[in-house]
Order: sequence, then structure tokens, then C-alpha cells
Amino acid sequence: MTVRLLLADDQALVRSALAALLSLTEDFEVVAEVGRGDEVVAAAIKYRPDVALLDIEMPGLDGLAAAAALSHEVPGTRVIILTTFGRPGYLRRAMESGAVGFVVKDAPAEQLADAVRRVANGERVVDPALAAATLAGGASPLTGRERDVLVASRNGATVADIATKLFLSEGTVRNYLSAAIAKTGVRNRVEAFREAEQRGWL
Repeated sequence: MTVRLLLADDQALVRSALAALLSLTEDFEVVAEVGRGDEVVAAAIKYRPDVALLDIEMPGLDGLAAAAALSHEVPGTRVIILTTFGRPGYLRRAMESGAVGFVVKDAPAEQLADAVRRVANGERVVDPALAAATLAGGASPLTGRERDVLVASRNGATVADIATKLFLSEGTVRNYLSAAIAKTGVRNRVEAFREAEQRGWL
């Protein structure tokens, strides 16, 4: 059986290297490559891959949102999140979005190939240590809006900038930032962003 693959990664060099690597395996065929999250569903509809390997950080739509859209629009395509960041929060959100596999990019090629075959055969594939850390860490305490505000604060955006971007009042933005700071147990919004990102809550 040949496993048809879709690759989604915004770094062209990484995507090309991954395609070349996987194409060396006789039972894999890379049928589609995209560089944006919002191109995933259209490519899957056109090429009908068995397995989609999605990076998390992509323009247009992140890999987790793309996984959710793909699971809804093309349920026959099974999703593996292939990411640089093996963070418990990412794993939880990946599973909630419909992904059935989670592999970090520094895993050996043999491990990635094994994960693709197992997912294509209907299994779920997750690193046991990361799964245990996810269970121990619990769910993200941030609400959707608190997460949005923290993400918008990236790169030093002012409260006014965040308010304009998210169509909120400045007072509301301050309230969400205060709540996020309290829930992450840090002193300011810069630290809150770092802490939330490190835990995979963003």
C-alpha cells in the first residue's frame, strides 16, 4: 500500500528536504506541498492524501486550526502535527483539533516514517513522555480572548495597538492582560506571553 502524503510547512527549505526524505521510502508518495495553513484544505480536497503532516506556525492559518478544518472538510485524511516545539499545551490542542499524531522535527527519520505508517493504519501516535507531561500539566487556564490578547501583545504592541487590532476597548484589553498575568503567575505581560508560549497555550 502506498501512503499518499500532504506536507504543510512555511519554510520552503524544510518542506523540500522533508519531501525528498519521505520520497526515498518506497511506500510513501508526496502528492501535495503547501506553505500556508489556509492552503491545506484546498490541497487535500484536490489531491486526497491519506496523511497530512502539518507544521504549527504557518501564515494564513496555524497548523492546529488547519488540522481542525481538515478533520471537518476531509475526514478521510489523517493529521500528524510535525513541529519544532514538543510542548504539552500544543499536544493537547493538537489532539482537540482532530490530529491523531504528534511528532517533533528532531525525531529520527525512521521514527517519523513509522509514525506515518501507523497513523495511515488507523493508530494514534504520540511520544509517551510528552503525553504524560500533557496529562500532568492540565488544560490551559486562559480563555480564548485572554489568549488572543496575549498573542497580539507579541513584539511589544501597546494596549492601544491591541485594542485596535482586536476591536476591543483599551480597558477591556487591560482586564484580559491582568487576568492572563494572574493565571500565568508572573509579573507582567511580557513574562505572561513567554510563560504561556513555553507551555504551549498560545
